[in-house]
Amino acid sequence: MRLHLLHLGMMQPGDVPVPGYLVQTTDGINILIDTGWPRSFVENPRNPPGLSIEMRPEDTVVARLAAIGLKPSDIDYLVCTHLDDDHSGNHDLFTSAEFVIQRQHYEMAKGGYPRFSATRAVWDHPSLRYRLIEGDIELVPGVELLETSGHVPGHQSVLVYLPKTGGILLAADAVMHQSMADATTRQMFITDMDDEPAVRRSTQKVSDIAEREGVAFVVYGHDAQQWRSLRHSPAFYE
Repeated sequence: MRLHLLHLGMMQPGDVPVPGYLVQTTDGINILIDTGWPRSFVENPRNPPGLSIEMRPEDTVVARLAAIGLKPSDIDYLVCTHLDDDHSGNHDLFTSAEFVIQRQHYEMAKGGYPRFSATRAVWDHPSLRYRLIEGDIELVPGVELLETSGHVPGHQSVLVYLPKTGGILLAADAVMHQSMADATTRQMFITDMDDEPAVRRSTQKVSDIAEREGVAFVVYGHDAQQWRSLRHSPAFYE
């Protein structure tokens, strides 16, 4: 069982990372979590207000997978934490995978909510197969999906159990930075869709599960300082 942290570009100012993740199970199942900004951003980034996207050719999800000997067709499951542009920009490349997403989130996006329209042609490609889930589930032994609505309705985080490292909780945008880990004091951002109580509930859930399971660490969704301290693919945690 291995966990690769995929560096899929940065946002400036602040060296804010855009991560993806790959879990490789002991029986050969490959689980990709998120796909980063659209690959077209290498040449033509569409910068959000106040931010500048930096994406090199080696930062595309396909290049990161190729560096460890994988092709898009090798991915068995693609877990969608949510469908914001920086998480869903290359879903159309993974036509062999089963996509796993919270029903609430998928139905909101599919219904035309404007926030998720920029990459709709990519995540709503007719060749993609979605499995809609509700709440927390075990995807495969050692990989649990956790419903963490708040940043967006139907957001999900991922808990991975590794034989040597122990548990690692991939919070994604439920908790974007370590400074936001305390549910009572965390800052609200304009990108947080749900009401404040929902955001605080999901923040507390991440904290409670991390404590209950005794995880080795939580990976926060866009934490520049933490990201620099972590082991990036092609290195891995096991």
